[in-house]
Amino acid sequence: MLTINPKEDTNQEVHQAILGGIAPRPIAFVSTIDKDGKPNLSPFSYFNAFGANPPIVIFSPARRGRDNTHKHTYFNVKDVPEAVINMVTFDMVQQVSLASSDFAKGENEFEKAGFTMLKSETVAPFRVKESPVQLECKVIQVIETGDQGGAGNLVICEVTRIHIDEDILDYKGQIDPNLADFVGRMGGNYYVRTMGDALFEIPKPLSVVGIGFDKLPEFIRIMRELSQAEKAQLAGVERLPNDEDFKEEKLSVYVQNGLKQKGLNPTCYSKDLIANGKVWDALIFLIIQHNLKK
Repeated sequence: MLTINPKEDTNQEVHQAILGGIAPRPIAFVSTIDKDGKPNLSPFSYFNAFGANPPIVIFSPARRGRDNTHKHTYFNVKDVPEAVINMVTFDMVQQVSLASSDFAKGENEFEKAGFTMLKSETVAPFRVKESPVQLECKVIQVIETGDQGGAGNLVICEVTRIHIDEDILDYKGQIDPNLADFVGRMGGNYYVRTMGDALFEIPKPLSVVGIGFDKLPEFIRIMRELSQAEKAQLAGVERLPNDEDFKEEKLSVYVQNGLKQKGLNPTCYSKDLIANGKVWDALIFLIIQHNLKK
């Protein structure tokens, strides 16, 4: 295993490991204004949400590693403590990359990158019309974490307005990630698109406390054919099956069909059941098959 010591290895090595290893990261496309009212627009992937009551987001316009200088965004939020954080979609990402160019102070990145300025309701900086989610923010505090190249500047913001394009909402009024088509940052020049096959769901274990790996039958715990992820799903059931669950009239159609098929590979069938969300059926089927071998 490669080990990097921030006290001994180069800043570039640490930087690459942080950006490549902590990923994907959401992108804050930050709109600010300077003390003369001139707009600025720049993306930052040192960004995330840290609370909902009050709604707090933090981004970091870090010191440049190559020459230890600050981006214009840093000076702007110090002079005018307001910002708009615009979320980035796949359709926007090439323009967002262009906006990250090191334009001279006073240049309008909205114009340079072809974005539309939209007036905000509670802050002076403009929103990006093309972004489907826009967060108007008041800057609460700026924390400098160091004075050398690569050091972070944590811009702590309280969200005062949230604007959401209704075109990205599902029938429940929730943001549909496939409709939003957000992108995130990886290491180097890589990005990730958060839609399609990249998306998957894992129900949160809030209402049900799983039995855990330690309570799974030993033969399942040592099965090499099942992945740890599949075993974790089996360990997420609320209880182990009892004698009542194994009565023929209680067995699901999936278990019954599996038991009737000649030449069926029980492990493969169980894996298919798990993949299709039939975890309880997979557990019962595995236990029945195991007992039949005794």
